[in-house]
Amino acid sequence: MYLKSLEISGFKSFAKKATLSFTSPIASIVGPNGSGKSNVAEAFRFVLGEQSIKSMRGKRGEDLIFNGSAEAGRVNRASVKVVFDNAKRILNIDFDEVTIERLVHRDGINEYLINGSQVRLKDVIELLAGAHIGASGHHIISQGEADRILSANMHERREMIEDALGLKVYHYKKQESIRKLEKTEENMEQVESLRKEIAPHLKFLKKQVEKAEKVREMREELRGLYREYLKREEIYLAREKNTIAKEKAQPAHELARLDKELEHARSVLEKSKNKDGTSNEVIALEKALADIRRERDGYTRELGQIDGEIGALKRVIAKEREQQAREDSKTVYLKDVEEIVRKVDQHIGHSFEKKSVEELQSIFGSIKELLFGFISLHKTTTAPTDKGVTTEAEINKLEDSKKKLTAQSENAEVREKELGHRYAVLKDSIEREKDSNRDAEKEVFRIIARQNEVRSILNTLNGRSERISLEEDAYKRELNEAYILAGREAVDVKSIVVDPHFVEPRQAQEDRKRVLEKLKIRIEDSGTGNADDVLKECKEVEERDAFLEKELTDLVLAKQSLENLIADLDTRLDLEFKEGILKINAQFSHFFSLMFGGGSAELQVIREKKRKKSDTDLSVLLDDEAPLPENTEDEDGREGIEIAVNLPRKKVKSLMMLSGGERALTSIALLFAISQVNPPPFIILDETDAALDEANSRKYGDMIESLAKYSQLILITHNRETMSRAGTLYGVTMGADGGSKLLSIQFDEAVKVAK
Repeated sequence: MYLKSLEISGFKSFAKKATLSFTSPIASIVGPNGSGKSNVAEAFRFVLGEQSIKSMRGKRGEDLIFNGSAEAGRVNRASVKVVFDNAKRILNIDFDEVTIERLVHRDGINEYLINGSQVRLKDVIELLAGAHIGASGHHIISQGEADRILSANMHERREMIEDALGLKVYHYKKQESIRKLEKTEENMEQVESLRKEIAPHLKFLKKQVEKAEKVREMREELRGLYREYLKREEIYLAREKNTIAKEKAQPAHELARLDKELEHARSVLEKSKNKDGTSNEVIALEKALADIRRERDGYTRELGQIDGEIGALKRVIAKEREQQAREDSKTVYLKDVEEIVRKVDQHIGHSFEKKSVEELQSIFGSIKELLFGFISLHKTTTAPTDKGVTTEAEINKLEDSKKKLTAQSENAEVREKELGHRYAVLKDSIEREKDSNRDAEKEVFRIIARQNEVRSILNTLNGRSERISLEEDAYKRELNEAYILAGREAVDVKSIVVDPHFVEPRQAQEDRKRVLEKLKIRIEDSGTGNADDVLKECKEVEERDAFLEKELTDLVLAKQSLENLIADLDTRLDLEFKEGILKINAQFSHFFSLMFGGGSAELQVIREKKRKKSDTDLSVLLDDEAPLPENTEDEDGREGIEIAVNLPRKKVKSLMMLSGGERALTSIALLFAISQVNPPPFIILDETDAALDEANSRKYGDMIESLAKYSQLILITHNRETMSRAGTLYGVTMGADGGSKLLSIQFDEAVKVAK
């Protein structure tokens, strides 16, 4: 025996705890109508997980709880506990005895327990399904439901047969797989949606990364160009300064010597006894010439510095204009924008006064022309920036200073020429005189003439030195800019090998400078911002996309696996179902023949035929003379079960033609046949023998005894013949308090005592 006991407390009419122990293969429950004996069958349904309150003759969960009577108060909860002997492990749990309990409270909350531990309904159903036990099915046949398998349609009948064959577990797994498949498809849609959302951003980031990569390459190229340029400039400046220093050494030494000689000659001239006014004039002219030359040299230096500053500022303006020439760097004055907004607003104001569509279209066309004209005008117009205006103002100031210095320099040059002319006339006058007293003046003139030549050489060298100083300042600025744009490596020129003795044309270095400037402008125009941030964000988004792609691949594989599993379950279900039908038919025919004294019966697997939709017009159907369209059928419908019977001595083929008693015998034969093929641990029959006469009751009793060899039977009956076959008899009676009570008789033990 697998079923050991059933304990009922507070369930329907069982106000107090009642326990039914099942110690014999057949137990019978009897009692008068309304005593509550059918509540025992419903208690089994309840504890085995039945969710339909209607099938237990109730509307709400609290209808299953004893509601009290005049003598007894109502209870707050109902519980049913069933105990199984699991020594043979019919239930997939490692206990020799398994207790399943269900409680329901008046607030509708249900609790499920297995061996005292709270579990889910799903856990209870899965545990029982492994032993072919369920809340409803072929093993619990309540009063009036014996005929259900005959009156059910072909699809419902198939479900009953599958449940009886223990194929419900396949349906459960299939439903779980279908739910998982639907969830997987939903997840796939979500993942695909997420990938579609980030795809444009990822595409944008990849373009930014490409730009950043190009900028990085340009910076690398800029770094290489800078290193060569700066190295050559460094060598050039060092060589030029060294050359100038060497070239200035001899003239500077000579000028110093001439200064000493001139000083000596002056002293000789001043001490001369024959000194006259001419000597004084020579000295005065020499001093005036020296002063005017120093003044002119100062102007020349200042002009050189101004020229250098003007050149640098002009380069800035040229760069600014080149940027302005590009459309993305156009500058538009606020007053121009305000003017176009005013005009557009004026046109819009006029549109409110118009009523026809043509007039509105005309106004909108005018607005469109205004806007496109504004854009076209400012595409071709280059407005100076604030920086450009400021730079041009500085250049203008420097140009004014240059003009003043040039005028002062020219004035000094004129005065120098005048003094030089007077000096030359005086020199000629002295040269013509043969007086030896003039030797001192001649020496002074010679020294001054040589000084002028040496000073001219030095002035030239000083001009070169000033130019080199300006170039050195530009070199230092370039160093700083190179460090900012290309990093420390760009200014680290120690490792660059350049032949210091090779003198290339200066134009080559100027060409390098132009290439550098163009490359710097391209880098500035790239507009990639912080490349490291772009690369980091792109990497994060790519990793996210790769993760989603992997998730999608896994989901696709999971979907394929679930589809294969569902197909496999369908195949196994179909195979085992058809094998089970063959076995059931063998038993069904045997029991049917036994119950009717001959004849035959069988279950037939048929496929529902679906009528294809007809494209025939309704008028054709209404036309009496028109031919009716042929009925076309589709064989893709679901499979179901039909029952074919052949009664002895009667030409009856249809179930509809059977009498009530014949239907009862047929349904009992089929139920017993199903139970023989896949015997459940226990079967509950609730007054299935009510429609049988005495002769058929004996046949029914014989079949019960035969069936008890395979399954434990619990019979709810009024039939004496059925009662006589039971080993244990439980009587249910209604007490004075309105609650059901139990009385029991153990026939097997009574027989032993009697003997």
